[in-house]
Amino acid sequence: MDDPKEGERDAMEAAPLPFRAAVDALRAARLRPQIEIDPTKAPRRLAPFAYALEATVVDGDEDLADGRLILLHDPAGHDAWQGSFRMVTLVRAELEPEMASDPLLPDVCWSWLTGALQARGLSFGEPSGTVTRAGSHYFGGLSERPPTSQIEIRASWTPREGLGGVPDTASHLASWCDLLAQIAGLPPAAPGDASIVTLPQRRGPQSR
Repeated sequence: MDDPKEGERDAMEAAPLPFRAAVDALRAARLRPQIEIDPTKAPRRLAPFAYALEATVVDGDEDLADGRLILLHDPAGHDAWQGSFRMVTLVRAELEPEMASDPLLPDVCWSWLTGALQARGLSFGEPSGTVTRAGSHYFGGLSERPPTSQIEIRASWTPREGLGGVPDTASHLASWCDLLAQIAGLPPAAPGDASIVTLPQRRGPQSR
């Protein structure tokens, strides 16, 4: 049986140089220690070349939030992207039920995404996405569980390309991790930065 990792290496060696450079920058990025990140299988139908990461925000033995970030590349360019690269993300976290009922919550969560990119001085275009909140109530044998609520951000944006047609993917990854930390309720990484408002710690995050 063929080694799937060997196949991935072969595919990466055959990829265009700008994509390989963008992926190398993602792999070399240094992130805050509360965020555990690993490569995962990338979708094959969204673009000719793709690379994916999954991350979890961890506090002790508890998972506070999780997400997935995908880098897409089409050397021929894409009209909808207005570029040849695209970042696609899914971010999820549990909330207090009363917070989930706040009518302004979706707008605030979307502003966290764009604000995280702008805070690092990143140039991007064509942002789009959805913010979804959902609640669960338990019955019967599960009736002792308290109600739970979850916020989910699905989004994509076009990172502007720099020298050699390569976007600053390491900084885009760092801004995405800022979003993850924010939605998880972690304090800002930079000391003394009171401009970032985070969600309070969720009640009863899932144990790992």
